[in-house]
Amino acid sequence: MAQVLQPASRDALAALTERLDAYVDGASARDLTATADELFAVARFLDGERAIQRLLADSASPEEVRADLVRRLFGGQLSQSTVDLVIELVRSRWSKTRDLVTATEVLARQAAIAIADKNGSLDEVEDQLFRFGRILGREPELNTLLADTARPVQGRVQLLDSVLGDRVYPVTATLLREAVRLPRGRHLEVVAEELSELAAARRDRSVAKVRTPVALTPDQESKLAESLGRIYGRTISLQVELDPDLLGGLVVQVGGEVIDGSVAGRLAAARRSLPS
Repeated sequence: MAQVLQPASRDALAALTERLDAYVDGASARDLTATADELFAVARFLDGERAIQRLLADSASPEEVRADLVRRLFGGQLSQSTVDLVIELVRSRWSKTRDLVTATEVLARQAAIAIADKNGSLDEVEDQLFRFGRILGREPELNTLLADTARPVQGRVQLLDSVLGDRVYPVTATLLREAVRLPRGRHLEVVAEELSELAAARRDRSVAKVRTPVALTPDQESKLAESLGRIYGRTISLQVELDPDLLGGLVVQVGGEVIDGSVAGRLAAARRSLPS
């Protein structure tokens, strides 16, 4: 799951997300690509420069002093819209110093995902991120190699690119590359899941993780999504994974709630009800 922020940081990130959303509404896909790339670069810089990170996140320092430091660091190197957003980042109040990096990265991810929304590839990007996370779950050696910070970062990115090839959308590749460049001690398969959920949330949707022993038809997926939407009162995006061990039926997880309608689940429940 995504990192849980304390109240001050959560409120600051919510306000910054609103500001970014207002910018996204009038921005082109090209503008958003530049914004995402620049914010990712700022996140990497701040993560590597801990002294500067502390200065910019220090709420005891006057806001204008922090803003002026941003201008001196990034003015002329980044677009004005990105500089303005970073200034708002450092003017905000953060519960922990590292939350400044977390928030910068989250905004970069949101900008990148907004590109997919603009060009109509959001559903595919969401699905690709989800499926890559499942691949990493099945390939622990690959996961370890991609997360090994003792290896040069460019080598890890090249390994990722060799795995992805040309089978994913540019936004998917960008998000995964940045996760490899800035691992911050996180498991990449977990990050891929978080990114998939963030893509789903772009359209105010929730993710239902569905396990099924056989592939669902498009009509079955549509009807299941509609039924879950009525249950939860919001639009639901499905992430379907084949699991032959279920024998029949479905297992559906939405957030922390699990609906086990599988044959294997019913058999297990029956066994538990038998007298010992």
